Amino acid sequence: MRSYGQYCALARALDVIGDRWSLLIVRELLGGGRRYNQLLEGLPGIATNLLADRLRQLETEGVLERDNEGRYALTAWGEGLREPLYDLARWAAPVVMARPAGEDSFRSEWLEHPIAIIYGGTDRRRPTMAVEVRSGERPMTIESSDGDIRVREGRHPAPDVVLSGPPDAILGLLAGFLDPALAEALGVEISGKAGRLRRLRPVLAHPSRSLDAATRAAARPKASAPR
Repeated sequence: MRSYGQYCALARALDVIGDRWSLLIVRELLGGGRRYNQLLEGLPGIATNLLADRLRQLETEGVLERDNEGRYALTAWGEGLREPLYDLARWAAPVVMARPAGEDSFRSEWLEHPIAIIYGGTDRRRPTMAVEVRSGERPMTIESSDGDIRVREGRHPAPDVVLSGPPDAILGLLAGFLDPALAEALGVEISGKAGRLRRLRPVLAHPSRSLDAATRAAARPKASAPR
């Protein structure tokens, strides 16, 4: 990547991670070490030669490293990108909610990051609860315990709530941007008492104003065709 040639912290940061795909490679590594093929699978649309090039660049810059088994992992310095990336995702929340997923790729494990943003920090008022999410290629479970919320792969033996359907509407419901009725109108199937989700206390600001007219129109029942 060509340098911006500016003595500015932001420009220098972009010299390191500003190339297309670089930050998404970091996203994949926030969950732990990954082999090359795992990264390729988790980055639909990237060319193999481009992935290899970005990995070499990020390794040279000290953002990631390889362990003795050939897995790529973030260095301690690279791990410092977690909160800046989460802040960027928080900033983009209105855009995410106003533009439905449509044909965009979605992978179940990508839930980990928005859930960490939606329910950031410890809140002792949160009840013990399990929410199973069925969206993408495999189910995921969101668990609330001792005020903290985590995501793990797989089903839960006795979930309090089960959410099935499009990921954008499910995340809108979890974040409090959509009420259950609107989420259901957008294709979410809810098993259990959806009202309990409010007790998990999402921390994102409520941008009901971010739902544009097209999103709300998509949720309205269609008029019957004339007979």
